[in-house]
Amino acid sequence: MVRLPAYAPMLAQLGTLTSVQGADWAVEMKWDGVRALAYVEDGAVRLMSRNAKDITPAYPELQLMAGATGGHAAVIDGEIVAFDETGRPRFEALQPRMHQRHPTAVAELAGAVPVTYMAFDLLHLDAASVVSRTYIERRELLESTLTPGYRWEVPVWFADHAARAFDSSRELGLEGVVCKRMGSPYRPGRRSSEWTKVKNVRTVEVVIGGWKPGGGRRAGMIGSLLLGAYDGLGRLVYVGHVGTGFTEAMLRDLRERLAPLERPDPPFDVPVPREHARDTRWVEPRVVGEVQYAEVTGDGMLRHPSWRGLRPDREPDEASTTEILPPGRDGDAAVG
Repeated sequence: MVRLPAYAPMLAQLGTLTSVQGADWAVEMKWDGVRALAYVEDGAVRLMSRNAKDITPAYPELQLMAGATGGHAAVIDGEIVAFDETGRPRFEALQPRMHQRHPTAVAELAGAVPVTYMAFDLLHLDAASVVSRTYIERRELLESTLTPGYRWEVPVWFADHAARAFDSSRELGLEGVVCKRMGSPYRPGRRSSEWTKVKNVRTVEVVIGGWKPGGGRRAGMIGSLLLGAYDGLGRLVYVGHVGTGFTEAMLRDLRERLAPLERPDPPFDVPVPREHARDTRWVEPRVVGEVQYAEVTGDGMLRHPSWRGLRPDREPDEASTTEILPPGRDGDAAVG
């Protein structure tokens, strides 16, 4: 009986189209969802998030994928995506599914907001690791091993057409593209320029460091969140505040999650501007979320951020200032 070893997913580095030109690059669409490694063995599928949490109970419809590998044990890399009625990924739709574990509620959500697993790499097949093989070899193995089915697909990739694929991603309303060197191995747990992501929309993961009470229609609720990210020295740096993009359900959920994390002083290692710190309820920096933003100001603040949702699949130290587009570097596309 095969016992599959544990892997950590390989991560992509930020870049622009100019950095991924040439015949040695493969291009894939970037799917706006939840990254997950699928362990297929013993007639079942086990799903592990990027931060090594077992998320299998949240997505029961993906269990049928156990019969799609022709009896082979496999570790597959991919993204769990919720599509809307137009066929576009909707990260916001995944929010209630990411946190729910109660079987009855999960079953109801699976019917209302079904997900699809977009498989794009193969790490292990039967008793052998294949991470040392090239991207092209791994893709061929994936395509010959996993048969597309009910709620899983093996999306196409393109050779040496980064600009064209990027334009297509924009027309289709997708998040962007990921460009991968064809001859590169899979590097578990590492972020490498051999995988470079280029985005249509600037988004970034942030850590919540505090919140301000709301007024008017938001009286008694959260009005805005103070956001941080870790710099190259490991310091939690304040990067701005967000007060838009929330539903009432999101605000209630955030209040419940942040209440037990309150602390008397700011968690930031770099002082927060006085006008932003006034009336703030500080919290331990343990909750990670994602925002969309327009640009970065000269002093490193996110301009016009809008809340997208929580990221339980991320650890706080993964929220990095290097994921924010430096001021003035528009390049070929917005990346973030």
